[in-house]
Amino acid sequence: MGTAQTLPAPPIGSLPLPDDTVQVNLLALPPDSLVAAPVDSVKLLWAQTPPELRDLVGDRVGCIETDMPHVFNNSVLAYVNFFTQRNRAYTQRVLERENMYFPIFEKYLAKYDLPNDLKYLAVVESALIPTAKSRVGATGLWQFMGPTASDWRLVRDEWVDERMSPEKATEAACKYLRALYGVFHDWELVLASYNWGVGNVQRVIRRTGKKNFWDLYPYMPKETRNYVPTFTAIMYTMKYAREHQLHSSELRYQYAEPLDTLHLRGKAFDLRRLSQAVGLSDSLALLRYNPEIKRAYLPSGYRSYVIQVPSALRAQLVNVDRSTLFAYCQPLRELPQPLVPLPPHMAGAPATPAMLADAAPPPEAPRLQRKVHTVRRGQTIATVARNYGVSQSQLRRWNKLSSRQQTLRAQQKLVLFVPTPAEKQPTPTPTYAKVAAQVPEALPTVASARRADGTVVTPVAVMKPVAPAAAIATAAAAPTRSVARRTEAPTHQEHPTAVPETSPVAVASAAPADTAATLYTVRRGDNLSKIAQRHDVTVAQLMDWNPSASSQLMPGQKLTLYVAQADEETPAAPVLTAAAHKPVPRSKPAAPTLLPPRTYLVQPGDTLYNISRRYQGVTVEQLRRLNHLKSDAVKPGQKLIVETS
Repeated sequence: MGTAQTLPAPPIGSLPLPDDTVQVNLLALPPDSLVAAPVDSVKLLWAQTPPELRDLVGDRVGCIETDMPHVFNNSVLAYVNFFTQRNRAYTQRVLERENMYFPIFEKYLAKYDLPNDLKYLAVVESALIPTAKSRVGATGLWQFMGPTASDWRLVRDEWVDERMSPEKATEAACKYLRALYGVFHDWELVLASYNWGVGNVQRVIRRTGKKNFWDLYPYMPKETRNYVPTFTAIMYTMKYAREHQLHSSELRYQYAEPLDTLHLRGKAFDLRRLSQAVGLSDSLALLRYNPEIKRAYLPSGYRSYVIQVPSALRAQLVNVDRSTLFAYCQPLRELPQPLVPLPPHMAGAPATPAMLADAAPPPEAPRLQRKVHTVRRGQTIATVARNYGVSQSQLRRWNKLSSRQQTLRAQQKLVLFVPTPAEKQPTPTPTYAKVAAQVPEALPTVASARRADGTVVTPVAVMKPVAPAAAIATAAAAPTRSVARRTEAPTHQEHPTAVPETSPVAVASAAPADTAATLYTVRRGDNLSKIAQRHDVTVAQLMDWNPSASSQLMPGQKLTLYVAQADEETPAAPVLTAAAHKPVPRSKPAAPTLLPPRTYLVQPGDTLYNISRRYQGVTVEQLRRLNHLKSDAVKPGQKLIVETS
């Protein structure tokens, strides 16, 4: 028997040990694949194991006094060999954290009257790493999935994931295990359902009629079949670690520390700043006591949260005023940001565009407003997203819709976030625009000259040359002021002088009496250049008529246009000559230009009602009449006439 206890011990320092043994990943196996660890053939291993060693391990397993399953067979022996010989480094790393987390487990297991040896289940799940995360999303010491964590009131949001909190996750796991035992009344089936799910185990029991784990063993997946033998092997290995020479003086054992609490009460708090304030060399040291905090800080206005700090820091924290402490521990992004420096001002020198661009504040991100859309019959995800100018992926993400779902049910509520319409405010004219382009106006009128034959010669108003685009923009900004300035006649003139009433540029940019204001709905693919070319106006006029518009237009946006009325005649301005004042005959109105009818290509999910909503003034009856339709049914790929010139 003494010879059987002598096991070959590989060198302990075969694997490097990092300094922080709490925030590390599993060295040997991921937490979710531990129960599916590659082991030798159980029959071959059983045959190769000395009979004395087999009997010794079997006697030790049978002598364990526990309510948990401890059946010894060839599967259990294979995993005992795995943890005690083949992967000793993994077991030693677990032994380093044993004294830190087992007291927490034992406290809550006693509180909920559960077997004390259930604490070894956390070793199987996460190797006692609170931040462990599996490839399928299970997180924490007890490897909770998201839905199960929500069922047991574990908070998961952008800032905190309480599945990684040792205290809260352990209490939730105890409640869950107690509920599972109330269903099966068998700890082996409880462990199998913890790994595979309650519904799956119940389904196999109903299908086979068997109620014992080893009877259900052939009908379970490989990972669940190995779950109970792994638990038994871990329990044996942890209890008999010294007999297998797993303990060593070179291991860095961790022990639980007495902790105090600090209530934040909704204030912004950075744990890294607190570590600096108390003189800790590691800025992330306090995160080891609060592993559930994701970003090392909590923002202002967050729910009243309680963080854990070592009791050794009590003396330093008590002597500091609470407001002073919270002011020092403000996160960097919560502090006031520096002001944008202004350009140097030199008297007599106008500001240049580059100087004004540097001094301008950075553009603010578009503010969004929340809207709730009620789905109508026939609408799909594509049509709703197109109507609001958002993408289908955004709509799915906002409403948690799966990628496979395409149809929506009537009266379904959808949440959307669309840009808030900006307030219309007069746009101030930059200084450099006034310097670059002057408003065209008449030169000062000179005195009339009289020829020898008695004819009075009156000079015609001369226009200053200007840049076309800049002049249009400036004249459009203040048409009334320019007209008033050009219609004033000097009082000291000897003879009346003909002064043009309005500038041609001002007439082109302002909204004259022979135009009517119309609303244009922006369609997909439109931009300012296309809209201006289509309606025979300039981009500067569009920007003047719609101060809130920008170069990036959104489908469904409304733009104001001033289009000339074709049924009215525009009187021509009188032209005065030097000899006589003869009126110029009226110009004939231009013949209306017939444009081709505008068509629309029907998309999947479109209806006549949806199409009529996209075009101003078009009704369902007009669409049926223009396209000779007898019903409201349309097909994808069909072309419909939506407007005629």
